Amino acid sequence: MHLYFVSRWILFFFLYSFMGWVWESCYVSVKERRLVNRGFMHGPFLPLYGSGAVMVLLCTMGVRDHIILVFALGMTGATALEFITGVVMESIFHVKYWDYSKQKLNLKGYICPAASLCWGCFSVLMVFVVHPPVESAVLMLPDHMAAGTAGVLTAGAAADFIFSFREALDMKQLLAQAEKTREQLRQLQDKLHQATDGIAVLNKVRPEKRKTRKTFGRDLYLEKIRAVRRARIQLLEELSAKVEMAVRENLPLKLNGRAAEKWKQDLSEIKENISREFQKMNERSDRRYLRIVQMLRRNPTAVSGKFKETLDELKKIINGKQ
Repeated sequence: MHLYFVSRWILFFFLYSFMGWVWESCYVSVKERRLVNRGFMHGPFLPLYGSGAVMVLLCTMGVRDHIILVFALGMTGATALEFITGVVMESIFHVKYWDYSKQKLNLKGYICPAASLCWGCFSVLMVFVVHPPVESAVLMLPDHMAAGTAGVLTAGAAADFIFSFREALDMKQLLAQAEKTREQLRQLQDKLHQATDGIAVLNKVRPEKRKTRKTFGRDLYLEKIRAVRRARIQLLEELSAKVEMAVRENLPLKLNGRAAEKWKQDLSEIKENISREFQKMNERSDRRYLRIVQMLRRNPTAVSGKFKETLDELKKIINGKQ
């Protein structure tokens, strides 16, 4: 292997990012039984694969004739990169865009022995089979052409990354708002159940299912998301009615006025939060929410420890189960 110029390294990065995207998109499409444009970004690139390939090339630069060392060093370098990337992305977005939690001996779902062994096999395949012709083709390019191509690809990928990064932050904000509302509802119901000493009528408070209008494609996702918000507002109205009934009929729960007023205040605040977010959904570009849906479609295995229930709810909407 040669000590490449920066432009050649950039071209290698994008070539292997594209190859990784092809592999992942085909694999996930077969698994999901639908076409999936896999990855964090919109374009046909998976930077983790490109970075992994560059890492493997750097780690194996001086041992390309030793297959065992290529396997071991490539596996170690790529696994370390995958772990660091996973930790950083979850710390920023509170979402894991890949998850090995169901694999044996995994480390917090970021890495696992099976994936590491795959990285080792990919390292051997890349160094001994794939990279020699790729290297020859890239080195044949004139320096000015290599530099220009690398510059164009970098600029395009940077714009795509910034756009995708903003989408991920939007999804984080949406999940946080929805999770906060869900938790407030749960706490309020618990308070009412305790105060009513187990009166059955309060245990039956559930939002009725409302039929959504027949829609297709992207509009279907938006209508389902709106239906979830309408159901939560209905639940709040039901809870409000129960508080009013308890105060009006002076049930044997001996609700004091201060507690009742506090519950009504909490109900009003939660309802206002939901209504405000519902209004924002109509006022802001609906495309923002569609982009969030598309990001989840590109990453069907995404999970979240912090926003688990809300993310599961969105995934059910996307998969047509709600």
